[in-house]
Amino acid sequence: MRQPGFRPMTKLRGGIFSQSLIILIALFALLILTTGLNAQDTSCVGEDPGLKRLANEIARLSKPAQGVVGVGAIHLETGREVYLNKGVGFPMASTYKVPIAAKLFSLVDAGKVKLDDLITVEAGDLRLGSGTLANLFDDPGYKLSVLNLIKLMLIISDNSATDICMRTAGGAAAITQHMRDIGIQGLRVDRPTLGIINDYFGFKDIDIEGRITIAEIMEKIKDIPPEEQEKRAKIYAEKFNKDSRDTTTPEAMALLLRKIWQREILSEASAQKMLDIMKRCETGTERIRGMLPPGTIAYDKTGTIGGTLNDAGIIELPDNAGTVIVAVYIKESKAENAARAKVIAQISRAIYDYFLFNTGTK
Repeated sequence: MRQPGFRPMTKLRGGIFSQSLIILIALFALLILTTGLNAQDTSCVGEDPGLKRLANEIARLSKPAQGVVGVGAIHLETGREVYLNKGVGFPMASTYKVPIAAKLFSLVDAGKVKLDDLITVEAGDLRLGSGTLANLFDDPGYKLSVLNLIKLMLIISDNSATDICMRTAGGAAAITQHMRDIGIQGLRVDRPTLGIINDYFGFKDIDIEGRITIAEIMEKIKDIPPEEQEKRAKIYAEKFNKDSRDTTTPEAMALLLRKIWQREILSEASAQKMLDIMKRCETGTERIRGMLPPGTIAYDKTGTIGGTLNDAGIIELPDNAGTVIVAVYIKESKAENAARAKVIAQISRAIYDYFLFNTGTK
């Protein structure tokens, strides 16, 4: 998900969000701007002596993020790997939509879900934050296919579609268990996007697995005085970086992407469908894709929340040089989003160039 901020001019059943909502946008912008840098832990796997230089260059390029940076890169054809803070947990933000989709497609392969199954979207399914459903559809009761919901989740990071997909996949616990079943540790999914909003505002009476309309949430928000909102924002910011929920290590996300690409956990049809959707990702195009040569094919999913900015994906190299996975995570950052995005773009280009010009041996 993008950070759960709101668009001040978004219409809500014929009206405009209140002034208190504009104040909330500023509070979300202040979210998670504390803590310092962690020590950089670089590692590489492979016989190529240049990998260590690449690891050191990734560490150097990470410094302008003014936070903690984690990187996982795997050249799929040779098995060479490079990591920065490989075992450190990072908030996934919207990159957690990748394991949600992987679980859903596994249910499709098992015959338990069909991509053309129609799901009725009720008013209580709509979520604040990024996406289209909450902005365009005011009337409850319309139907969308599972495939269209996955597309909305991965292409434009729609929060409403995400929570419906999570529910259809069996819930957060089922998705995390699926990760364990396929051999992935260090990645966990714990909450729908409604849970992030719930924790931020400190609501105690919202069933995050249930349904609540945006109007009902806004009424609850309006009942919180601005000074109390600011207080809760600071408390949440302090807790967020210590929270292990909805986190991944760079190694775990890179492994998940490898398993998807190599058709280890999904059928050919499902893997190809998921990758085709990720290739159309429209968010954060200045990150992994930002400095790649024009025409480069990439499949990715971005994530943004507070001091966190992420992008995880797969890049096809030209001239039969292979395919490389790149997962870059930034947390506890004091830099602006544009500076963080530039760090991701520069690291991705360094990885791209290295494996393009250093083909290595198996």
